[in-house]
Amino acid sequence: MKPLTHAEALTIMRQEIFRIAPEADVDGLATDARFREVLELDSLDFLNLVEALTERTGARIDEEDYASLQTLSGSADFLVARTADRATAS
Repeated sequence: MKPLTHAEALTIMRQEIFRIAPEADVDGLATDARFREVLELDSLDFLNLVEALTERTGARIDEEDYASLQTLSGSADFLVARTADRATAS
């Protein structure tokens, strides 16, 4: 898989959050907002999001990486870096 761009990673984040929480106003969510708090995602929702992101992007996401997944922008940055790392390792 090729590395993601920031725009692609943001789109994936929004799609997967909406899939997990269809009632959420994902389009109105600021990229620097702490989405778990704003959208009231519980721990199970967040774990489902992490699993979905791993499946969609092929990026390995460990528990110590969760701090990078607090905002849409931070999550996109993480996914861009992780998919770039994976691409250079292959």
